[in-house]
Amino acid sequence: MKALIVDDDFYSRNMIHEILRQVAKCDIAVNGEEAIEAFRRGLLDGEPYDLICLDLLMPELDGQQALREIRNLEQENGVSPYSESKVIVTTMLADEKETHDAFFLGGATSYLVKPIDEEKLMGEIKSLGLI
Repeated sequence: MKALIVDDDFYSRNMIHEILRQVAKCDIAVNGEEAIEAFRRGLLDGEPYDLICLDLLMPELDGQQALREIRNLEQENGVSPYSESKVIVTTMLADEKETHDAFFLGGATSYLVKPIDEEKLMGEIKSLGLI
């Protein structure tokens, strides 16, 4: 599995990486712009991401905008809805509107509340059929 971890918070990025590195080759982005560039590179190289763990609230380009652009890139490159990357939004409880919008407007697959718990993250990955 190939995973992209997108979060501006070092602690959150590190925690998710420590969990995922057991089962995935992980790349890291610290904002939405870096995430889009990494995603584009993966598509062009024929090695798209299976999983994206995406923080919603980030400086520069937030997770909402990055997710919309990622879904647009998939459409432009002929990726079928069944083959698109699974996107787990990582959010704080206070982000209810952003979480809602990520699902209904952005195409997120699921979400987890921070701080990320290993058991919950691994359970979510299994339920998505990635491992």
